[in-house]
Amino acid sequence: MNMHPKPMERRNFLRGALAAAVLLPLGGSLASCAGGGGTTTPAGPTGTVSDTNPFGMADKATVDAVIFKGGYGIDYVDFAGKKFEPLHSGSTAKIAPSTDISQELQPRFVGGNPPDLIDNSGAKSIGFSTILAQLEDLTSVTEAKNLEGTVIKDTLYEGVLAPGTFDGKLAALNYVLTVYAMWYSASLFEENGWTVPKTWDEALALGAKAKDKGKYLFVWGKEAATYYQEMAIASAVKEGGDDVRLALENLKADCWSQPALQSVFAAMEKAIKAGYFKPGGSGTQFTAAQAQWSNAQDALLYPSGSWIENEMKDQTKADFKMTGAPVPAISSGGKFPYEALHSAAGEPFVVPTQGKNAAGGKELLRVMLSKDAATNFAKTKLAPTIVKGTVPADGFGSTALVSQTKMLDAAGSNIYTWNFIDLYGTNKDMLVVWNTFLDGKSDVAALTSGLQKITDKVRNDSSVKKIEVK
Repeated sequence: MNMHPKPMERRNFLRGALAAAVLLPLGGSLASCAGGGGTTTPAGPTGTVSDTNPFGMADKATVDAVIFKGGYGIDYVDFAGKKFEPLHSGSTAKIAPSTDISQELQPRFVGGNPPDLIDNSGAKSIGFSTILAQLEDLTSVTEAKNLEGTVIKDTLYEGVLAPGTFDGKLAALNYVLTVYAMWYSASLFEENGWTVPKTWDEALALGAKAKDKGKYLFVWGKEAATYYQEMAIASAVKEGGDDVRLALENLKADCWSQPALQSVFAAMEKAIKAGYFKPGGSGTQFTAAQAQWSNAQDALLYPSGSWIENEMKDQTKADFKMTGAPVPAISSGGKFPYEALHSAAGEPFVVPTQGKNAAGGKELLRVMLSKDAATNFAKTKLAPTIVKGTVPADGFGSTALVSQTKMLDAAGSNIYTWNFIDLYGTNKDMLVVWNTFLDGKSDVAALTSGLQKITDKVRNDSSVKKIEVK
């Protein structure tokens, strides 16, 4: 992926990712990306503050990091840990994997003994609204110098701090620049003379062609059924504009009944009823389902974030030529063009204030943001981090990385994102509703009602802090 600084700096994330930073506590004041300056005093013993030890980490300390083991694995943090330890003689980076961040770490937050660094990612992450007050402001990290001696904030792509900024506090530092797209095998499409669909009508027509070849249009797995929710929202925003996204973000009544969303749901229902979704997804583990697409090529298309190539690298057919394209539009007359794209910084890293070595958690994160560590991630995971200038023009030989460059360039300023699902931790409940729908056991009305009930429950719960997105 050719993510040179100049083109990327011209890319305008304001329509989505940066707009997500303009957050208001209901009745509150305008938020700022600057945050509170990271003045919280970390727990535990401290050492001498310097450019090479900006957070005053104590000597001979242990950093306790828990990393979500998903599509990116945890070896990239291990890599940073190996760079961290020689910088602080006698110190140890203890890095543990987790596939269920919420279940494993909620008790530690309650007990006042959280890890020093957490990758709060995955379907079972902790809702930020429940732990926001217990997290360090990471502005101190972005204001620090990296291992090369450059202030970290000056090495990052524009707008990437926005998704982790809540009420003016940089509570999470999202490490990976994620492009959400509809992925396909360029070689399979070339072989059959197929064209990537730009509208839902074209997608349905392609589904009929796939069926004639004994293939399906889509496939899904039970833990990733909400990938189709992401695709639906991204498509609906193209049609209805920012109003669609903001209604969802702000948990509005009947937000799932917006015409643009209903149009996408209806198109999906047609595909399901026509037999264009491979049956049995609700009983299939998600990577097994993805392999049905990437290895067996039972299905033509799969919606996912750009982690998909790395996640399936051992289960992808040779010469697959994995390539991304924008999700289908509803019509040619939408508020945004077909090329509009859902893209944002992801993999949110947080440092709990009550960790035994919060300064060490920040220091490990500082090492991760070095050029060496960021380049290692891009090369081994085939996805860019938020650090500029770490991916060559040939995308390390990855067609998926190259296609991300093309999509971002074509989208221009028409890039958007949303945070309400992660903010309120609703994905687990939404999975149930989507699995039922994709199974053909419910209809658009039931899908809409189910999603609205989940949204209404959060909106009506006075114990949940609401964040208004402008």
